[in-house]
Amino acid sequence: MDSNKIISSLCYFSIFFAGFIFPIAVYFIVSDPEVKGHAKKALFSHVVPFLTMVFFIVPFIFTGGVEAAAAGMFIIFGLFSLISLIVVIWNVVKGIKVLTI
Repeated sequence: MDSNKIISSLCYFSIFFAGFIFPIAVYFIVSDPEVKGHAKKALFSHVVPFLTMVFFIVPFIFTGGVEAAAAGMFIIFGLFSLISLIVVIWNVVKGIKVLTI
């Protein structure tokens, strides 16, 4: 098995063990453009849940009512959980695809 495929798939699987650090390190250390592309995609997919969390929480900070903010936080938690689950599944699928191609 090619080591570039393994490194590329580990960039996606790093959502379980190294988050942002592994794809960033791979992007700057490896010189192969294909591996760099996978590292960039994996890093972006690791950042997506945190960006969505910020975009969901900021509007509720400026709301007037406590009840609306509390209800909104339950909605935010549900959406954030759903998006995180989708991102994890997407990373696993992409990591397996890179290994099998």
